[in-house]
Amino acid sequence: MSETPSTSFSMIHPSSSEGQVRSPRHLRITHPVVAKRISFYKSGDPQFGGVRVVVNPRSFKSFDALLDNLSGKVPLPFGVRNISTPRGRHSITRLEELEDGESYLCSHGRKVQPVDLDKARQRPRPWLSSRASSVQTQGRPVAAAAPGLLRAPRRLLVFRNGDPRTRCAVVLNRRVTQSFEAFLQHLTLVMQYPVAKLYATDGRKVPSLQAVILSSGAVVAAGREPFKPGNYDIQKYLLPARLPGISHRVHRKGNAKSESRKSGNWKVSIITSDLPNAGTSSQIYIVLYGQHRSSAPIYLYGTDGARFQDGHEDIFTIKVGDIGTVFKIRIGHTNSGCSPSWHCKKIQLQNMNSGEQFYIPVQRWLARDQEDGEICREFPLLNKGQPILPVTRYEVFVATGELWNAGTVANVYISIYGEKGDTGSRQLFRSKNSFNFLRGQTDAFFLEAVHLGDLYKIVIGHDGLGPGNGWFLDDVVVKDTTKNHDYAFFCHRWLDQGEDDGKIVRELYARTNSIFSARKKLELQRKETWAAESWKFMKGNTLQFYNRLTGGFVRLHPDGTVDALGEKTDKYGLFDVIFNKGNICIFQSHEMRHLSLALDNDFVTGMPTGGASTELQVLYQPNRCALLQSAVIPGQMVIFDRHGKVADESSGGYANLSKEFVTFVKGVFLNSAVVLLATSVCQALCLQPDGTCTGAGNHSEKSYWKVHKISSGICMFESVKNARMYLRIKDGRCDGTGTGDIDCHFKIKNNLENASISLESTRSPGLFVGLQPDGRAKPVIYTKDENVCFYPQVIQFGRKNPMGMSPTPSQGEGKIHESQNQNVMSSEPEAGDLLPSSTAKEIRLSQSSETLLSEDEWKVIVLTGNTGTQANVTLWVYGDEGVTGPISLSKDNPEQLFLARQEDEFQVEIRRIGEIYKIRIGHDGTSGQPEWNLQRVTMQHMRSKKKLDFIANVCLSGIRADGDIVCELPVIKDGQPIFPLVRYHVDVYTGLLKQDKTESEVSLCLYGERGDSGLRLLRKSNMPIRFQRGQIDKFQVEAVSLGKLQKVLLHCEASDKSQYWYCDKVIVREPSTASEFVFICERWLPFMSQGIIHSEIELYLQGED
Repeated sequence: MSETPSTSFSMIHPSSSEGQVRSPRHLRITHPVVAKRISFYKSGDPQFGGVRVVVNPRSFKSFDALLDNLSGKVPLPFGVRNISTPRGRHSITRLEELEDGESYLCSHGRKVQPVDLDKARQRPRPWLSSRASSVQTQGRPVAAAAPGLLRAPRRLLVFRNGDPRTRCAVVLNRRVTQSFEAFLQHLTLVMQYPVAKLYATDGRKVPSLQAVILSSGAVVAAGREPFKPGNYDIQKYLLPARLPGISHRVHRKGNAKSESRKSGNWKVSIITSDLPNAGTSSQIYIVLYGQHRSSAPIYLYGTDGARFQDGHEDIFTIKVGDIGTVFKIRIGHTNSGCSPSWHCKKIQLQNMNSGEQFYIPVQRWLARDQEDGEICREFPLLNKGQPILPVTRYEVFVATGELWNAGTVANVYISIYGEKGDTGSRQLFRSKNSFNFLRGQTDAFFLEAVHLGDLYKIVIGHDGLGPGNGWFLDDVVVKDTTKNHDYAFFCHRWLDQGEDDGKIVRELYARTNSIFSARKKLELQRKETWAAESWKFMKGNTLQFYNRLTGGFVRLHPDGTVDALGEKTDKYGLFDVIFNKGNICIFQSHEMRHLSLALDNDFVTGMPTGGASTELQVLYQPNRCALLQSAVIPGQMVIFDRHGKVADESSGGYANLSKEFVTFVKGVFLNSAVVLLATSVCQALCLQPDGTCTGAGNHSEKSYWKVHKISSGICMFESVKNARMYLRIKDGRCDGTGTGDIDCHFKIKNNLENASISLESTRSPGLFVGLQPDGRAKPVIYTKDENVCFYPQVIQFGRKNPMGMSPTPSQGEGKIHESQNQNVMSSEPEAGDLLPSSTAKEIRLSQSSETLLSEDEWKVIVLTGNTGTQANVTLWVYGDEGVTGPISLSKDNPEQLFLARQEDEFQVEIRRIGEIYKIRIGHDGTSGQPEWNLQRVTMQHMRSKKKLDFIANVCLSGIRADGDIVCELPVIKDGQPIFPLVRYHVDVYTGLLKQDKTESEVSLCLYGERGDSGLRLLRKSNMPIRFQRGQIDKFQVEAVSLGKLQKVLLHCEASDKSQYWYCDKVIVREPSTASEFVFICERWLPFMSQGIIHSEIELYLQGED
């Protein structure tokens, strides 16, 4: 986005004489028409189909009115501020210059990109650059050969690695994007040198065709060499300063004489400082602000060599419209070229009509890497040596919403408007936070400008670059530090091409009363929460009310007394909704039908059903807690003290009272129920067309799940929209491609504090369905964070299962393969079901005996040597068709496991991994005994009785110099290991940049043709202090031979930004074969990508010596 120009016309002439100036093109003489029918198109965007507008004196009184109207129809970052002829040669500045039946281009700045109007009129489907989860895909998903394949051709800028000047633009169409390899071959032909790899402009590897399509619009093409940093300036080349066929001067259409009477001629003298590297390669512009209006940004081009060099004075003559008495200027540059930083010493202005002169002492850097990082600055003109207006440092607070996927990686811009002008478009890039615009985060920025007076609006938006660029903006607060006054701008909407109305720029108007703005925000949050929770209070539902202060449930006793001390199973704590009108309900005791919860003279009690005192109004808070107040006497609330007794607000301090209740509905997960698993007040867990799951789905049928109850508290969830696709956790992924086997079984954990649930995998205990900041589902460990919380909403209630029957999907929903049904557990009786305990035990034993003979069941026997451990022990099993793990070797009495000279036996399930060739076993070092002597591991297949012996005789120690807490053991065949043990030598290079070192823990995993080494903590270095600046740390990793290495995974968990680590590269050597594998990193860890902070990175093989 560029500066927001006004509608006035600007001209520039270098002061050095070049001959006569060309006359403007003569206008064609036409007869006046009452109405003109005109088509307007978007500059540089052939995908935009254009808009037709009828222009007449009654519809548009002025040219500015037309611009404002078009701003709402043509999607430009800061509205339509310029209209030009189709080839961009001539600007239109008056209504009279528009010709009936013609077409024109709209832009938001002086630069115009021509458009092929024939293509634009065909209205092709647009390329949607927002995140995948927000695009509403119709029909079938894209072919697997090219996931995320574009729907319409898209332009991509390709730089040569290490040489930004060598570049080309390619069009991504179906012909060149059949596969990633085909695309690399196409680039080899276009770039005329072998292209083997692609990188993003910041050095991240682009490993697939999908990553190319979701890139920010530019990639770096490389051969087999590593990434080479350079000035890969996408804006410079996608938005060229001068289009072909346009001269350095800009000529206005119209009568030159009449224009000269309105225009002001100014002489501008700019002196660049003589500091080292003070000159710039960028393009300089200036904006003049007068009492009537501002000029457009005037670009100060030169024709007699380089401009704005160290210690030089550059003089220009510019012509602007009638802007009135000038009171401030803005000077800036486009941050382009090889050395864009600029230090300006001073500026002199002379009005060539009146002779007035103004002197502006600048003495400031305009550079991203200097001072405050700003590349444009404003200065007031001086009157009798004093500034007309003060320079103010505005503080801008930008709050990103709490919705999943609300953050953005796009560049965000803002323009602030006041009674004395505007700030122009400014990028918000230097926040007090490490990363900007993350979900739920408030970022603070400083913006320096000549004082604008009272503020009345802002225009804020982003450039749409980068994957996941959509953004949910909550609000913006601008603090005027001169007047110590806050202006609030409320938004609470998406700026996303695939959400809401599709706009990525919004105009927000100020609310000077911050209290009023906060109240409106709170009211909106309450309204949204009630819309999400109101289903609970429908007539016929049975509810429970949990009080977080007392830790108990509200219960109504037979004698009419009420307290908040009940257990979840207390029969007196159930209430039926027998009346519902809006948010007014009657809650009748489920156990005693003649009594209902009531408020009588500000006292909570049980009263006969039907009285006015039993009508309670439900008021929801943003934290999903309900208040219960009298519908007859507003203000009388249901309140309890911390001891669970009925109280009123005068009973004690506020901290000792509670009137908020978490509401639970009984029977949510009955068999065949249809539920929505909400992740926020307006989002839900949704199955995507490609089988992935996201928590950023809408509350619609696409997010409905059918419940298949397996046993008490264990369910499966089948997509209603995509039958026979089940939610599952498998192989470290959480998706919706399950088939109904044990990977799809989830234990439901109720969270009393917020009435949410968490879904724990029964196949991998300890792993829960979780959400990443962008909303993508991922297996996570339970931490009580909101990313594992789902708020169930019943769309259709289910039914209880017949006694003793297995509630599998085959009941009325089509049969799942019999082999899967054999593994499904039989249902346990619900509370209140009368099934004899002996019968239940027989059923379980019968089921267990069948399971023991399963093809996937193995017995694992672990023999401990002279030193035992009470740490958590984990096993991985590798086969030629896959891997199973981590498998936790634990029992109900863990303190009796892995004692010295003891043999421990476990039963595990290992599914379809082919012929086993190695295992990995280790402990987490959490016990007081840091060493474990492992003698032997034996695995026996339960059905075939096949036995595998792994002789270890190792000490798994975290304190020995050569020790490790994990070991790998190969399968022995004919007295020899199938694959040998290899001790890999790993050299880790820390960079030479400032603050490259880290004290954080760094882990590494090697990947080869035969699996991986597992994540190993790099503890034993050859250096006394690990990972110091410019240092090479040497480690050893012992593993069963991996074959040829393919990649390395690095993991660095840093507590704060001061502990981030810059890794230069990793070199791995295999001594037995003298092979050396080089993996280039040249990145900080952790790092930001697609709006997410990543603690690990995959490095791919760069070459082999």
